Amino acid sequence: MRLLIQRVSEASVKIDGVVVANIATGLLLLLGIEDEDSALDTEWLVQKMIQLRIFNDADNKMNLSLLDIQGELLIISQFTLFASTKKGNRPSFINAAKPEIAQALYNDFISHVRTRVHTKIGTGVFGADMKVSLVNDGPVTIFLDSKNKE
Repeated sequence: MRLLIQRVSEASVKIDGVVVANIATGLLLLLGIEDEDSALDTEWLVQKMIQLRIFNDADNKMNLSLLDIQGELLIISQFTLFASTKKGNRPSFINAAKPEIAQALYNDFISHVRTRVHTKIGTGVFGADMKVSLVNDGPVTIFLDSKNKE
């Protein structure tokens, strides 16, 4: 699994021009899933994400976690995180999980997050054509990969 984390002051997702979820201060999470991913990948990513100290403390140093600030979350499925651009100019998505596998793991990820984070959690709709808007705070963008554990 791959997780692109963006620290935001606000974010929202629209489907067919209608806002389906929005958050204030917190994290926008773009989640990519491959066929070999499992509950262990979900567990590692969620644990790492909620403990990342990427919010500013009183001294303006990145020293606080999502849990510390009681930040909000917006979780979006993003199969293009597994794009391969090795050959040619058109990305291949062969490494991304098949929709039936990815959707189940996406839902498991959301469920796992809900057991750990007790603030507002918004989501996109798996497989939908979504328009995501955000104000990246910092900007701070972090990439996690559960296979490399980084």
